[in-house]
Amino acid sequence: MLLKGYQKEIFRPKCNPGFQSVHCIAHLDQDVSEALPYLNTVLGGFEYFRDPPAVTFRLHGKLLTVHGRRIAVNALEDEAEAERILRWMQREINEAWEQRDRIQPSYEGRTKPKVLEVLKRLPKSNCGQCGQPTCMVFAVLVTEGAKTADECPALEDDGRRSLNEYLAPFVFED
Repeated sequence: MLLKGYQKEIFRPKCNPGFQSVHCIAHLDQDVSEALPYLNTVLGGFEYFRDPPAVTFRLHGKLLTVHGRRIAVNALEDEAEAERILRWMQREINEAWEQRDRIQPSYEGRTKPKVLEVLKRLPKSNCGQCGQPTCMVFAVLVTEGAKTADECPALEDDGRRSLNEYLAPFVFED
């Protein structure tokens, strides 16, 4: 077993303390850096960083980043959800490490959609109906997996179909 334990820190974002969600940082008792390329292969990391090593996953609308000595998770309902996700990640890290001789390590993240390709398929009206100030901001959120074509009320059927076709090869959820 590589990762035996952690201490979690739960907090509200300082930039907007009125948010209902909480964030969590788990301070790991062991360094898991060597397991990250194997974990990336197994779970299909959204982004992989080599120096210092870290892998980011998108899971049910949350960002989960595993560093050598900590795990960060955003947009959590409460401490109980944080604990469930951390226990799951601990199991995944340990399983990937135990199976490493059968796993091809990956040092790359997933291919991501391009912002300008998404923007080309949007109405570019900057109407704000989606809750974002501009279509460019909305396009960035789409490329990050935080928004979908269906969340643009101004997008007509042909544009929605074109955007969905473009996004189809890019998987955002595990």
